[in-house]
Parts: sequence; C-alpha cells; structure tokens
Amino acid sequence: MGFDDARHLLSRTSFGVTPAEIHALEALDYATAVDRLLARPNREAMTAAPDWIGMGPADLQQRQKAAEAQRKQGVDGKTLEVMLPVREQGRELKNWWVEEMITTDQPLVERMTLFWHGHFTSSLAKVRYPSSLFRQNALFRREALGNYASLLRAVARDPAMLIYLDGRGSVARQPNENFARELLELFTLGEGQYGEADIKAAARAFTGWSVDRESGQFVEHPDRHDDGQKTFLGKSGRFGGDEILTILLAQPRTAEMIVEKLWREFVSLKPDPAAVTRLAVGFRQGGYEIKPLMRALFLSAAFRDPANRGALIKSPVDLIVGSVRVLGLPVPEKTGLVRMLQGLGQVPFDPPNVKGWAGGESWISTYTLLLRQQFLRRMIEATTVASMDGGMRMADRPNRRADRREQLPAAETMQMMDPPRPVEGRSLRNAGNEVRLGPTLAGVDSAVLLRTLLPRQPVDGVDGSGTAGAIVAAALLDTAYQLK
Repeated sequence: MGFDDARHLLSRTSFGVTPAEIHALEALDYATAVDRLLARPNREAMTAAPDWIGMGPADLQQRQKAAEAQRKQGVDGKTLEVMLPVREQGRELKNWWVEEMITTDQPLVERMTLFWHGHFTSSLAKVRYPSSLFRQNALFRREALGNYASLLRAVARDPAMLIYLDGRGSVARQPNENFARELLELFTLGEGQYGEADIKAAARAFTGWSVDRESGQFVEHPDRHDDGQKTFLGKSGRFGGDEILTILLAQPRTAEMIVEKLWREFVSLKPDPAAVTRLAVGFRQGGYEIKPLMRALFLSAAFRDPANRGALIKSPVDLIVGSVRVLGLPVPEKTGLVRMLQGLGQVPFDPPNVKGWAGGESWISTYTLLLRQQFLRRMIEATTVASMDGGMRMADRPNRRADRREQLPAAETMQMMDPPRPVEGRSLRNAGNEVRLGPTLAGVDSAVLLRTLLPRQPVDGVDGSGTAGAIVAAALLDTAYQLK
C-alpha cells in the first residue's frame, strides 16, 4: 500500500501515528491492512479500572454528604479544602480513559468507543455517579466494532443514559419525553423524520424502565409501565420499549444516519449521498454489524481519495492524545492533559449537551487555533533541551514559577500544564529550539519525520535541512499538523 496510504489509514483509525506503525503496514496489501486493523479481538480496556467502580449510588451519596459536612464544619471557623468523592472519582475517571487512549494496543477500538460516546452522550455533570459512566464506557468498548442494534438496545437500558435523559422517573401517569425525543432525533432517524405524536408514543412505551437506587443497575417496573395501545411511525400495538427499537431499526433512515455520522468522522465533512445509501443498505441488511460497515468504509474510493487526506480537523483528543503518543512523552499523571482538553472544548465524560461535540470545523476558531499551538509549545517544552518560552505570555497559577518549572523533569512538567492564554499577534514558531527525540521518533530520517507528522505539505514552511529535533518542533507548530 505504500507509506502515504498507510499513514492516512492509521491517522484516521488511531491517535497519533509513529514511523514504526506506518512501516508495519506499508508493505501490506491495502485490504489486508484494513482487515488487520479490524481483526483484533480484545474488547476490554488495558488500563486497570479505578477501585471504586463497584460502589453503589447509595454509598457514594453517603460519602458525599459526609465530605460536604466535614468541609462546612472546618477548623477554627475556616472551611476545609475537602475533595468531594464525586469530584475526585470524576477526575480519576477522566484520567483513566486518557491513559487508556494513550497506551491501548487497539486504537481503532478506542476511537470507536469515543465515537459512540459522542453519539450516545451522557455526562458526569448530570449523572453524578462515575461508576455508571465507567460501565457505559465499557459497553461502548464491547460494541465498538460489534453490533449497532445490540448497542442501541443496551443503551436504552443503560443506567447512565436513564439518569442523563430523565428516563428513570418516567412512569405511566407522567411519561418523560426526553429520551424518546433524543432517541428519534439523535440516535436513529434524525430531524424531520417523525412527528410529536411519535415522540409521545415512544415515551409511553419506555415508562417503567428505571435505575435501582442502591445498586445503580437497570430495573424494570411493570406496574409503572403504560401498556395501552400506541401508534408509532404508522404502526399500532401495545408497544413497549423493545418494540419501539425494533420499528426504528427497520427504518432505512436509521442506517443512513449512522453511516453519515461515521463518514464525517472518518472520511470527509461532506458525505456522498449515493455512497451513503449503498453502505446503509448493506449495513441494515447485514443486521447492523459494525465491522463489515467499517471495512467497506475504509475500502471505499472516497476514503482512499488523496483529496480527502488532511481534510479533517483533529479533535482536541486527536491533537493532545495523539501528540503524547507520537512524542512518547512520559505523563504519569493525566490531570494536565485533561485540563488541556477542557481548554480546547472536549473533555471525555463531559460533552457539552445531548448532541455531543459538533466536531468538524467547529473545533477551530482564531482563539482555539492559537490555544492549540500554545498547548503544543507546552508539550515541546516538556521534551526540549532548551527553553521554549520565546517571550510567550502564559497564564500561570500564582504558586507556579517558571524557574521551578525549568528544573522539573519532563514527566513533572507535563503535570503542570494548565491552559495558557493565547497572545494575539505573537509568532507561535520558534525555529531555534528542538525536541529531544524519544524512542518513537529517534533515528528516523528527516524526510520521513515530516511525512509522518504532516498529512500534506507544510503551510508555514519547515526547514528540512535542520536537525531532526528542530524539524519535529517546527512540524508540530505548522498549521498542517492540525489536520488529519
């Protein structure tokens, strides 16, 4: 398949690309390479789970109240700085997933896990029960390349989703329409494909599905379910939630919507209607198996079209996690990376709303482009021999001093990466500095380094005659590095 084809395939299916990963694929036939990426069987995270994942909501709530009381009581009239259990578990959960994305040996599975998290959104801010978000994340990973119909049915019963979209309190005498509305608009059909009567009928069908307050597990209450006659998308019956899902999965539009979203995620921002229809027919007739759909997508002419290389903007996760993986940065504590992601607008487990992250061109503005490049400068600084301050004004916390930061090893420096303030009108390039190359990039030819890091020719110009470390530093700050 060659270097460039291999690089493009990996850039869309992983977080960051190293020369070694490209070389491992470039000698293969293209279809063989795609099959290799899709064949990996493990569907569980490599990173050890936090030790609190078995804690039930009742116990967590009790600990939360105790911590709040301790904080209010204080000492000598002063409020104590007490980390509340929900907040601490949320921090650990975000760090855990960032760790998994960096270290996983199955980046495509992790990319798909993130994709389904953006499709079936739930957030810590609303759910406030980290264990349920952890289990939802495990569900997305199990079905990352599995079966969409199975995933949809499991999500409808998922405790985090029932809390997030207010389904746990939906009963026959007062159906809640939130889940039904998002099920139709965001998860299956899309806007304009249903009416208000369909939403009301679906809401009635899902009544009685709830969450046990002690264990946090799904529970069904038949006595709270509306088992009356309903008409939904032209079909009538005494439907429950499962029947509603079956009707939705039989609609051609459901498959088309999923294909369109996957197209925008992996191919280009403008789906080809004819190709979407063809892929969607195979997807639906094949029983909503995800792996064959992804294979067809990756083998499509549009995916391999050179015009679509470097045509997608890296998400904050792509940019930050990918850069850490490529540079081989030692980051034992992931809180700094999560702060970066927060500054750029994409924090795992905290999407902005039920629609998830808009993605695409929304990732870039005059503000965020400057901020992205300054975050990259921070990363370069963590690996560089010389200081890369370059007169840039950073938003340091009062208790952090630049001289102390310069004395820290790279791993500790990375821990201190808080969001900087972008400075309008200042050059973000600093050709006089260079990255100290780690094992992922050491010994690689300068031309190969550029072809690895950039999906197209440099926009700002990179001096190819410089040292390898200088070339890497310049490439990371080139505008083309923002693309994949």
